[in-house]
Amino acid sequence: MQTAEDVSLPVKVINKPKRVLTSDTKQALVPVRRPDSGGVEGPVISLLANHFLVKFDSGQRIFHYNVEISPTPSKEIARMIKQQVVTQNPVMFSDALPAYDCRKNLYSPIEFQNDKLELFINLPIPASKSVSICGKTGDLHKLFRINIKLVSKLDGKELNSYLSKDSDDWIPLPQDYLHALDVVLRESPTEKCIPVGRSLYSSSMGGTEEIGGGAIGLRGFFQSLRPTQQGLALNVDFSVTAFHESIGVIPYLQKRLDFFKGVRKTRGLDIEERKEVAKALKNIRIFVCHRETVQRYRVYGLTEEETENLWFTDRDGENLRLLSYFKDHYNYDIQYRNLPCLQISRSKPCYLPMELCMICEGQKFLGKLSDDQTAKILKMGCQRPKERKSIINGVMQGPVGPTSGNQGREFNLHISREMTRLNGRVLQPPKLKLGDGGNIKNLVPSRHDCQWNLLDSHVFEGTQIERWALISFGGSLDQKSNVPKFINQLSQRCEQMGIFLNKNTVISPQFETSQVLNNVTLLESKLKKILRAASNNLQLLICVMDRKHKGYADLKRIAETNIGIVSQCCLYSNLARLSSQFLANLALKINAKIGGCTVALYNTLPSQIPRLFQLDEPVIFMGADVTHPHPLDDFSPSVAAVVGSMNWPAANKYVSRMRSQTHRQEIIQDLGPMVAELLDDFYQEVKKLPERIIFFRDGVSETQFYKVMKEELQAIKEACLKFPNYKPTITFAIVQKRHHTRLFTNEADLNQYGNENIPPGTVVDTVITHPKEFDFFLCSHWGVKGTSRPTHYHILWDENEFTSDELQKLVYNLCYTFVRCTKPVSLVPPAYYAHLAAYRGRLYLERYESVTRSVSTISRSSPPRAKPLPKLSEKVRKLMFYC
Repeated sequence: MQTAEDVSLPVKVINKPKRVLTSDTKQALVPVRRPDSGGVEGPVISLLANHFLVKFDSGQRIFHYNVEISPTPSKEIARMIKQQVVTQNPVMFSDALPAYDCRKNLYSPIEFQNDKLELFINLPIPASKSVSICGKTGDLHKLFRINIKLVSKLDGKELNSYLSKDSDDWIPLPQDYLHALDVVLRESPTEKCIPVGRSLYSSSMGGTEEIGGGAIGLRGFFQSLRPTQQGLALNVDFSVTAFHESIGVIPYLQKRLDFFKGVRKTRGLDIEERKEVAKALKNIRIFVCHRETVQRYRVYGLTEEETENLWFTDRDGENLRLLSYFKDHYNYDIQYRNLPCLQISRSKPCYLPMELCMICEGQKFLGKLSDDQTAKILKMGCQRPKERKSIINGVMQGPVGPTSGNQGREFNLHISREMTRLNGRVLQPPKLKLGDGGNIKNLVPSRHDCQWNLLDSHVFEGTQIERWALISFGGSLDQKSNVPKFINQLSQRCEQMGIFLNKNTVISPQFETSQVLNNVTLLESKLKKILRAASNNLQLLICVMDRKHKGYADLKRIAETNIGIVSQCCLYSNLARLSSQFLANLALKINAKIGGCTVALYNTLPSQIPRLFQLDEPVIFMGADVTHPHPLDDFSPSVAAVVGSMNWPAANKYVSRMRSQTHRQEIIQDLGPMVAELLDDFYQEVKKLPERIIFFRDGVSETQFYKVMKEELQAIKEACLKFPNYKPTITFAIVQKRHHTRLFTNEADLNQYGNENIPPGTVVDTVITHPKEFDFFLCSHWGVKGTSRPTHYHILWDENEFTSDELQKLVYNLCYTFVRCTKPVSLVPPAYYAHLAAYRGRLYLERYESVTRSVSTISRSSPPRAKPLPKLSEKVRKLMFYC
């Protein structure tokens, strides 16, 4: 297999950006440097960012030690061991206060007396005095052996060079030193909070809130060190996440599973209920309440037998009935005898009755949150900018934050408690072109939120929908009676917007029960029957549902793969009101799916960026994303999607390609073939291959940047080689929404912008951006709720040689061309469409996943080969059916 180094590739050298290297030099690809000192377009706006400057002494050595503890303890116990060992042996540790990540890494500002240390510690872990059900004896103390060995001596000189603007040579980020500093700054918060990833949670930050289903919401903060133009900065943000509620296992299940509310002491579980209970409890840590112990157990599953039928063999080989054991040893009568016990060992029989078990606190809820739970978590985390800023400042000065301990001083670190002050710029909205039939044919969005409406104007390109049908699932008689009015008003609203929707459906509306959505075969036959009745000529099928239904996934898959019709779903609850806004939103989606478009840029891209774009030299914009299954899913495939614009110079219609791939694989496996197919489609539409490819890649973490660039850029180039003598120039940009940088307007500017949130078009490319590489933050949307999150664009490869102003303006203007709404969106449309297409691919797989999950017992072993997605129908393949 060829790699990026084996194949002849134009490779940029940082200090000589125009030199092209061949494979003979064997130099790795490196990210492109910032082409200038930043953009200059747009009025300046004074901002604050939640970055706190960290000054470090580059001469300060950090001694990295490897820690081995036997037997392997939990993180909580490991932390207790480290504290006790350091406190009891100050001379051995040279009176240092080392920082520990509770795994294998220990960092000290002073070298210990010996490079290798071996210590033993007796840790008091009170346990039962009698034999437990697992046949273990309880000890009052547990003996641990700790081996500490010097691994390396680190200093900050490489990090200093990396942050320096003077150095021209590309050097990799010194991860070891940065990780050491990260552990140092997390040491004190970790002792007082519950760590989850890079965030830390504490009930001292506003208490807990029940969100239903056995879960609670807990507030906390995110912290991470970032190399920036101003130097090393600590990014601190407010955070909220869901945890399992620390209550008894039975009350927990009664809250989490509806059917368990009816479980009585005399009623057992059927097969399906047992599966649901096992799934809900799998891998959750629990403790027992019938004896004094701090021992924690992990739930691996349920016993096959009910509690009343369970027997076990004790350490002496005696066969005991579980019910009798608890009565004899603890004078406790098991109440829920018809329920299974929890199995708390992976390999041997080890049982605990549910009613004697409690859920340990501090466990992140990894399951999929319900809509109601999600809404409550979002509400907890939805803080207006002023409030969010106040919380972050409180963390930096408070008793649990990164400055709360002595570690900073120990390692010669100085952390600012003031947010970073900087200047951004506000890009001006573009002039937009609307349909010729309306009173207003073009406009510049002038409102503070940059929204516009279609009350006096038409969409840029309205479609003619002559042949369409409607099918209803569920709904009361009253609700169904609203359907004729809905058809009439939707047709009228379409007409007002320059879209023709026939007032008469080709066949009368079909009314089915919601049960049809539960039966795939029946659903498919109903849809085929409608198509036959429409003489196999149907442009659109509107589906009205009484509620959000799992059968939605089957409906979309059958319609778009087996049958070949575009569908638009809506809920009966919206038909009761029939607001003008709802009808307009529905009309925009329908129009886009059938082949129309909402708006175009009045000044074409060639007229806006004439240095790079020409009318007769077409450009394709591509977006790519990968969606992964939820955290508790161990085997379902990931789904990759790539979209490409199919018209020039408007660049506002996108065709998609979707593929399933290996479980949780981030690199897009079939990127080359997908790009080649899109280039072929582009050629069919425009009659030319694009001269330039602008590629936006969503969903990549910073640790994966280099790997993604190396493998996916190569895949794009190989796709181009399939066309003779074709070598377009490529720009490859990573798009990130899942970051924690927040921008706040300065108090003095609040009156000017009329809101605490930053205005649409706010761009930042200095101070808090990368020291040398080409990146910027752009907030292209108006934040109605909470605090606006700017999108981070990081350009890794740029053969088109954009200036900062050119690329920022291009991205911002494209954000106005999204087909589903009349406002600028937060994400550049190619990336947004790729996200929607990947989600649609995930829907196609949902039925396969649920069937496989119910019969599978796979547990984090190697995932099976990805099941391919069903093939799209030719009738919808070139339409934006996914939007």
